[in-house]
Amino acid sequence: MLASSSLSASACAVLACAVLACAGPAWLLAPAIVHAQTPASEATLAEITVAADAPAPTAAGPVASPGYVGGVTGIGGALPTVDSASAGVITGAQVNNRPVTRPGEVLEAVPGLIVTQHSGEGKANQFFLRGFNLDHGTDIAIHVDGMPVNMRTHAHGQGYADLNFLIPELVGAVEFHKGPYFVRDGDFASAGSVRIDYLDTVERNLALTSIGSFGYRRALSIASAPLGEGHLLVAGEAQVYDGPWAVPDRLGKLNGVIRYSQGSATDGFAITGMAYWARWNATNQIPERAVAEGLIGRFGTLNPTDGGDTGRFSLSGRWSRTDETGITRASAYVIRYQMNLFNDFTYFLTDTVNGDQFHQRDSRVLGGGEVSHVFQGDLFGLPMENEIGLQTRTDAIRVGLFNTTNRQWRSTVLDDRVLEASAAFYVENRVRWTDWLRTSVGFRADGYYADVVSDTPANSGKARDGIVNPKLGLVLGPWFDTEFYVNYGGGFHSNDVRGVVATVDPASPLFNVARAPFLVPSTGSEIGIRNRSIAGLETALALFQLDFASENLFQGDTGTTEPSRPTRRFGLEWTNRYAVTPWLRLEGDLTITNARFSDYDPVGNRVPEAPTTIASAGITFGEGAGWFGSMRLRYFGPRPLIEDNAVRSKPTGVLNGRIGYNFENGISLALDVLNLTNAKADQITYFYPSRLPGEAAEGVADRHFHPVEPTAVRLTLAGRF
Repeated sequence: MLASSSLSASACAVLACAVLACAGPAWLLAPAIVHAQTPASEATLAEITVAADAPAPTAAGPVASPGYVGGVTGIGGALPTVDSASAGVITGAQVNNRPVTRPGEVLEAVPGLIVTQHSGEGKANQFFLRGFNLDHGTDIAIHVDGMPVNMRTHAHGQGYADLNFLIPELVGAVEFHKGPYFVRDGDFASAGSVRIDYLDTVERNLALTSIGSFGYRRALSIASAPLGEGHLLVAGEAQVYDGPWAVPDRLGKLNGVIRYSQGSATDGFAITGMAYWARWNATNQIPERAVAEGLIGRFGTLNPTDGGDTGRFSLSGRWSRTDETGITRASAYVIRYQMNLFNDFTYFLTDTVNGDQFHQRDSRVLGGGEVSHVFQGDLFGLPMENEIGLQTRTDAIRVGLFNTTNRQWRSTVLDDRVLEASAAFYVENRVRWTDWLRTSVGFRADGYYADVVSDTPANSGKARDGIVNPKLGLVLGPWFDTEFYVNYGGGFHSNDVRGVVATVDPASPLFNVARAPFLVPSTGSEIGIRNRSIAGLETALALFQLDFASENLFQGDTGTTEPSRPTRRFGLEWTNRYAVTPWLRLEGDLTITNARFSDYDPVGNRVPEAPTTIASAGITFGEGAGWFGSMRLRYFGPRPLIEDNAVRSKPTGVLNGRIGYNFENGISLALDVLNLTNAKADQITYFYPSRLPGEAAEGVADRHFHPVEPTAVRLTLAGRF
């Protein structure tokens, strides 16, 4: 049941907390926040997911996007979705067990996923998964509460996925898939997809404040109360942060969520509004030689005016209904997004007088939705489901690239208006043939249309493309608490449509440029095994392969198209979850990937920035009142920085820890220690030419790195009422 506090008191708590810009946290352990329970209809699937080691949280209401997160698509969980060894569901409580530096890092709860940052705190994270440097989201599809986070034809990079608006304490569940094997996953999902759903209600209202090193302050309040036949949930967040940088980040962030929901996980609806705004300074990657020569320190910058601002405002709704034929679901959203980003990566390489800083502007309105129906039936007396679905999305975009000095405009490289629309239709058939055999067979068809109006007339134009991909899955078992999986599917990512229609270099219109394909196909396959023969221990092993076709990529930093080559990745992923006791849990994951260009070129066959080894380990303890804690190690190994492997990055290993105490009266206190060993590692490393004052006109090829922040502490005080 909800706390007896009135709605007005709850709203006041939110407003009061939002004003406290002098406070802020590490995310609290599971007991600190009571999450909504996964519906009973999803319990069957929990037995076949990676994250099934922990019990569901205390009941407080339905999880958002009913029936999607949790993977069960049938009534009462009669027929679980055919899954894979590398897919699963993570509860919000498990997500909030983790001490993290920034909101996007909660996605590291997904086994094998690394989340870093190479710029200011308001910029999108950088992602690594299965031998991919995914940049800011090119081949990992991320959704929050049914809305896409990846941005098409974005000013800074295709698939740009800014998760800084995420409020981890609101997360109800995280569903993840790896590989292009699942019919609901389309654009950007070749390496994997992550769907994050927010809670509809909380059992007890929450107010917390946190203070930490380097000017970290955060305040958050979450409150819910009955309203009419449903519930109203309100959340507000404010944060400031300077970081250890010589030029402080001066991050300022405001965030809010309001949701009204009615009904259950299979019969109900919700309407949600979100608002997010942030601005910051940025210390970007810096050349090693500048540090070695003493020009700047490890946390210094060569351009103190880099930075940006962004805003995201959305309205979304979801609806579900169960009848005698099955379950129908529908969702829709509209998002207003804007971003201004100032970066300088090469200093005086292009313009030896004014410098190379540039401004990227993105302003758009996007809208779309999804509707699907699951038909319950049988095939010769065997349990069967057929699912059909339709997805749409339209982006109306103004996107620009400008040369600047100290954020002051000098010249326009491009200033384009883009309309980009897509629609997808998917069908899947799922049959349980015997107690030990389940199959899924489906396909997905995607169609794209775009219209570009450029300030360079030769780069205006229209484009159309389409792609159809099969999706196949097979599950054998269980035998002796062991299941075997076989998966196959096709995927794709869309390219920036400006590169699809462009014919000339916007900076030098006399030079022609190569056009990029609109949709770039991928093909993946996987075999896996999951075992639970030891009480409390779930271990999964997957062997995977993913091929990407030859492609050209539009570079948002230059406004031009650059060629790329076909690639093949194959590897092994090993995931372990062990609930030793109800209050003690262990985790350990390892991914080893071989990433190579699959054609011949004398420059080499290594894929730059592709990690060979990713590993993580963790321990969590505590249940209910009393002591709780967590410790997490994440590691990604050295990576080739150029095709012949002659230049490599250093490995990165970071250890974070948390200790805290839950009091009987609802108060909790937690201390997070980030980078506990004070490792002098790098968040990211690149190799490219740049030019410092006095250097040769052609510049110097050098490693450019963004360091891991030094040891930092954050103290969080939270109250539940």
